[in-house]
Amino acid sequence: MRISQVSLIVHDHDEAIRFFVDALGFELVEDSPSATDDGRPKRWVVVRPPGAETGLLLARADGDRQAAAVGDQFGGRVGLFLRVDDFDAQHRRMLDHGVEFLEPPRHEPYGTVAVFVDVAGNRWDLLGPPR
Repeated sequence: MRISQVSLIVHDHDEAIRFFVDALGFELVEDSPSATDDGRPKRWVVVRPPGAETGLLLARADGDRQAAAVGDQFGGRVGLFLRVDDFDAQHRRMLDHGVEFLEPPRHEPYGTVAVFVDVAGNRWDLLGPPR
């Protein structure tokens, strides 16, 4: 048993793809036409870190309720955790691509960590190995 995907509600597919692929270094696994339950066109967009099994389904908000959830899917808490082998290189890459960090990196017993905000406004931890 495993989790294969997690949905992340976004305002715009292309903007989200650029963020995850260019700024974070994820792979674009799928970008296919699809349809809503009532037959309207939509896209099925999946990204994931290189070599990972679990992907993010970038789901464009459909309706007011979903639009209101964009950026607040975790109630303002850190809800996603990106663990990397080389914290400094990933942090630098993300800064170079304009990713917003809410704090400078700090060293904890479990590793180096800094909170950042994704393209939709959700909070993530960037986590590296302990020093």
